[in-house]
Amino acid sequence: MVQTVTPTIRYYKSNDAADLANIFYRSVKGIDASYYSTEQLKAWASVEPTAEKMHERFTDGRSVLIAVDQQDRPLAFIDLESSGHIDLLFCAPEVSRQGISSYLYKQLEELAIRRQMPRLHVEASEVARGFFQKQGFSVIARRDFTIKSVAIHNYAMEKQL
Repeated sequence: MVQTVTPTIRYYKSNDAADLANIFYRSVKGIDASYYSTEQLKAWASVEPTAEKMHERFTDGRSVLIAVDQQDRPLAFIDLESSGHIDLLFCAPEVSRQGISSYLYKQLEELAIRRQMPRLHVEASEVARGFFQKQGFSVIARRDFTIKSVAIHNYAMEKQL
């Protein structure tokens, strides 16, 4: 049985950047090889953002929600751009499948509704596609591209609010 955890949700703080970069990297490294090849996973992990790049991205005007534990340590994060675009959703591998990402997403959707955004959209990985479909998103198109000369794909998805 999957354990469900209800974390505390808060906004991004500058001292979160290194932890979020680490969650990103460990999440990509921990993806089941049945979704992407070893070569694809290595290419994706090679774009690991630094703490500085994460901080720069997360202070560009977007909203960043973070699920934290009782010690205020980040467990997962999601961002929302003013266009309704979700660029990143990552959960620490050691707490995956505990309902944290779902709870975090619901908080983000409530934020988008309060801001009267008409839709949310995302480019979801093969892994995240099912998650977003469970949240009511529809696949618009498969997107094929390359990272460091390695072919990879994701899915353009959207949800009307």
